[in-house]
Amino acid sequence: MLKTQDFKENDKLVWLFTEKLGKISAIAKNAKKGNSKLRVATLPFCYGDFVVYRGKSLYTINEVSIIDSFQVFLGDIETLTYTSYLNELIDISLPDEESNRDLFRIFMTAYYLIKNDVGDLEVLIRAFEIKLLEATGYGINMEYCSICRNKIQRSNYIDTRYFGAVCDKCSTSTCVKVSNTTYNALRFLSNLPLERFYRLILDDNSKKELYQLLSNIISQIYKRKPKSLELLLNLKE
Repeated sequence: MLKTQDFKENDKLVWLFTEKLGKISAIAKNAKKGNSKLRVATLPFCYGDFVVYRGKSLYTINEVSIIDSFQVFLGDIETLTYTSYLNELIDISLPDEESNRDLFRIFMTAYYLIKNDVGDLEVLIRAFEIKLLEATGYGINMEYCSICRNKIQRSNYIDTRYFGAVCDKCSTSTCVKVSNTTYNALRFLSNLPLERFYRLILDDNSKKELYQLLSNIISQIYKRKPKSLELLLNLKE
């Protein structure tokens, strides 16, 4: 469940991220009634087996078997903000009804890592952003120069036009400069399964640099800039 809003009378309009159908909009009829079987299933972050059928313009939810409600996310403002950000990334990065099973698996892995309080939450979000870019066709190339295609071992420049590192022999006029730590972090997280992200420990400066770089790339690629993190980051400052 990505998000929900009131629809007609007792109905709700919900946005689901599904393994088979991708991102879809669906009507949950009578979900606002206290005795509705769909009421709990339309709470934020609900994960379950949804049975839907397609109407003329929208799907309708017929029944739901809840697997995990993830309501624990609502108990902490930082966790709530970051998980809402994950939902927003899915919303802005995928066209409707385009299946992406790899991204669905990564998304649910992130949910369970957060629920079980595994590792540094901020590093997990950065790792998820990298995997999201890869799963939607915009992986960051850290092995070869994005311009001349020569193999590289390290770099202090990332070209946000070509989504990759640039060697010291090529022009860096359109690049973002990064520290060695940030370059190594990008390379490490790109090659590591999401569930093992906790092996990377970053200081605050490296986290900030990594956030700024990935935020820049994400804002360029997708149809709109994500907003979920702005309030939290302003509060931290």
